[in-house]
Amino acid sequence: MKTKQLTLTAIFMSIIFLFSFTPLGFINLGFIKATLVHIPVIIGGIVLGPRIGALLGLTFGVLSIAINTTAPSALSFAFSPFIPVLGTNETSLWSLVIALVPRILTGVVPFYVFKWLQKRELKTKTSLFLAGVSGSLVNTILVMNLIYFVFQDAYATAKQMEVGAGLYKAVLSVILINGVPEALVAGIATSAVAFILLKVYHKNRT
Repeated sequence: MKTKQLTLTAIFMSIIFLFSFTPLGFINLGFIKATLVHIPVIIGGIVLGPRIGALLGLTFGVLSIAINTTAPSALSFAFSPFIPVLGTNETSLWSLVIALVPRILTGVVPFYVFKWLQKRELKTKTSLFLAGVSGSLVNTILVMNLIYFVFQDAYATAKQMEVGAGLYKAVLSVILINGVPEALVAGIATSAVAFILLKVYHKNRT
């Protein structure tokens, strides 16, 4: 089992690296490009357990910090402690929280959602779909809300908007327009891939 675990962990980490640094980590849905980087984190967490899921999520988060540090964009200050907050000359350690905590939970929450749904005797594929959706939404909802509450002024500057109700509507629009399609893609991928991996990984375990 340890050999299987190490092998699968290495494979999931390789996929996370591949998705993070190449266009393969995005799928064009027409109106948006949905990220796929969180999917191996979700599947790995469900198949290998919450500890490995947390490790995979941490890897995702660390790579996010690295990418936003070396190739910064308008919101990179929210993901890298080395990029000054927009409108200031100061960096913020809160970026570590945003970059790491939601990603770690992305690898942990789906495992417990899956186990909870299984206890309620849902079909395995349905449970996996919903667990995949939950992991993706945890990432999107936490990241966007943390950016809003921690870096409200800087986010308003980046969006060229005034601080207020309208700004939070912009956050909600990102969650709906980007987060929901990404969650559906994650759910479908998790249902298909994790269903097979669970059978292979747990074969002859007892």
